[in-house]
Amino acid sequence: MIEHRAFFGDGEKTFAFPTRELIEELEMKTGHGVGALFRRFRTQDFSLSDVFEVIRLGLIGGGGTTPAEAARLVSVYGVGRPMAESFAVADGTITALFFGADEDDTASIPQDELRQTAATGDLAGAISAAYEDATE
Repeated sequence: MIEHRAFFGDGEKTFAFPTRELIEELEMKTGHGVGALFRRFRTQDFSLSDVFEVIRLGLIGGGGTTPAEAARLVSVYGVGRPMAESFAVADGTITALFFGADEDDTASIPQDELRQTAATGDLAGAISAAYEDATE
């Protein structure tokens, strides 16, 4: 199974889309085909719901997280936090879906760097850094 591991919420989590049904659910929930969704992440034309649905469904597909728990984690740890944190997790997950993942895959931007970037209010810089890390 192609997966992405990253810290989200209260610990390190596994995010994956192991079945066609989960990918189709992602497409239905976001209103975009998976290719268009990937492109939206690359061009930074994504919506908040795009990010949260990738995380929520990725948690379910990663195993060990029920749908109710995945929704709770996104609600508690996605909202009210710097957008760059959630974007890094979602971007790593959608990138792993397309290109696979390194064995030592972690969030695209280290959490300390995310917090530092968020503290300066430079969301565009954090998103750009996440994009650069994902394309290296």
